[in-house]
Amino acid sequence: MITIIGDGAMATVCAGLLADKGFGVRLWSAFERNADQMRRTGRNERFLPGVKLPEALKITANPAEAFADAVMVISAVPTQYTRAVWDRLKPHCPAKMPICSVTKGIENKTLLRPSQILADVLTGSPDGNLPVSALSGPSIATELVKKLPATVVSASTDEKLAIEVQKLFKTAYFRVYTNTDIIGVEISAATKNIIAIAAGILDGLRAGDNAKAALLTRGLVEITRLGIAAGGRKETFSGLAGLGDLVTTCISPHGRNRSFGEAVGKGATPDQALAETQSVVEGVATTQSVLELARQKGVEMPIAQAVHNVVFEAQDPQQAILDLMSRPPKAED
Repeated sequence: MITIIGDGAMATVCAGLLADKGFGVRLWSAFERNADQMRRTGRNERFLPGVKLPEALKITANPAEAFADAVMVISAVPTQYTRAVWDRLKPHCPAKMPICSVTKGIENKTLLRPSQILADVLTGSPDGNLPVSALSGPSIATELVKKLPATVVSASTDEKLAIEVQKLFKTAYFRVYTNTDIIGVEISAATKNIIAIAAGILDGLRAGDNAKAALLTRGLVEITRLGIAAGGRKETFSGLAGLGDLVTTCISPHGRNRSFGEAVGKGATPDQALAETQSVVEGVATTQSVLELARQKGVEMPIAQAVHNVVFEAQDPQQAILDLMSRPPKAED
């Protein structure tokens, strides 16, 4: 049995993919009303409308039932809720249960990555000995449910676990590589959402393709700077979890972070733009975390700072672009 913690779009996609491969799958929701709706209708209309759930999928909101017969757990809870959810589940989770995180973000205040949050809750330390991997890369949920081809990375310091997750998820349309740089993979996953907000703002302002290309290029520089300073490997940021996910998130019309930014670029306030989506826009909260982490590491991130100024300090998006373009000339790094 594979247990999926969470009831969002990616959790639903994982449930369908694994059930199609013949695994027994259980999906745990933090909300009884959501679990009941999915059981009654056979669909997750809130987060992935129109998609039929596997008939054999077991759905529960009972923490005591979550891990029954489970041999692997997929954690698909938004970053800022991961700690609270796993605090509830901890008494029921078997020790040393292998966990694969598909969450992308950095926790506010603690500045911990998703795998570190899980370790902190389940072992008492963010550096605790927990068998955990991160599955990340360009993987828009609405494309995966259509079985369109996608390629991602399974990252863990435990290479055997990374391979186990690779085998678990690999299908004819979903290719999985392995990587031992979980730091680089999770930093990439978090920071690309901030750049995607900026990309959406450019789209909303109709700033053009030249501006978008420059944003992605310089955005990748910022991601790489922070990732290396945090202990990641440089090559990770030019791979699927870095450049690959960045491109998809910045161009896909289905990306929550880009769509949020586009609404802001068209004149909506951040609060109004957030109200337009049912899903969590991870890049908003993560902007605060990333900038604080960058400050601690002595890393310059002007694009992330510009997004923060627009989202949290009510700066006019046009002025934010002008400020970026007016920075002192320098050599490209």
